[in-house]
Amino acid sequence: MEKRKKLTVSQFRKMKENGEKIVMVTSYDACFAALAEAGNIDMILVGDSVGMTQLGYENTVQVTMDQMVHHCAAVRRGAPDTFIVGDMPFLSCQISEEQAMRNAMRLMQEGFCDAVKIESDTLLAPLIAKMVHAGIPVMGHIGLLPQHIKTSGVYKIQGKSEKAADRLLADAKALEDAGVFSMVIECVPAALAKRITEMISVPTIGIGAGKDCSGQVQVINDILGLSPYTPKHARKHAELAELIKNVISSYTKEVKEGVFPGEENSF
Repeated sequence: MEKRKKLTVSQFRKMKENGEKIVMVTSYDACFAALAEAGNIDMILVGDSVGMTQLGYENTVQVTMDQMVHHCAAVRRGAPDTFIVGDMPFLSCQISEEQAMRNAMRLMQEGFCDAVKIESDTLLAPLIAKMVHAGIPVMGHIGLLPQHIKTSGVYKIQGKSEKAADRLLADAKALEDAGVFSMVIECVPAALAKRITEMISVPTIGIGAGKDCSGQVQVINDILGLSPYTPKHARKHAELAELIKNVISSYTKEVKEGVFPGEENSF
């Protein structure tokens, strides 16, 4: 079988120009990353949602830089031929420009990422421009910003008012001008996401932002049916949580009853 070729930032832009949808999924370990690559995914995001899906945290604020590097490197080992984006975690690029550059460098050099993602707005555009100038591909992220949960207090749809919509339009334009190669639009009315997608030249990756974005991203736990609940923007493509529980129950029963291991499992 012909070796898979990793996509590039220029190819993602070309995909938008050609009207070809970009598909991205989150992954946090080598096992699921390998399965995502085998499923011909275009791009993998190692999201700071690892805090809730894998580490048992209440939100993404507790996720550290070391943890992100660890999970990014694991995903790379599982998906060596897939474009991988690593999330810049809470306050990893707001304290100082030098720290931000070092943290992005760590995701690229230690986590083996092809790009970094930053929850961003017009205020971070100058920093993003410097990262891009330094050779770091950056994916922007506008709309709902999970790292701001402590100040917002609630996860809610963004850009519903005219003023809020204008702010998101300005953010999108500023990030485009700063040189992002793409941007995530999270939990924004579909009509507004469509306006943003048509306004800028770089691809938009929607999550809860309608069908008119250049592509879509979903948390792998949600589409596999591993999460305790499914958000409105996601669709279960399997019910693996129930299947896994049944498999473990069956394994437990066989061990308890002395059925496993059998002769075929022994040496």
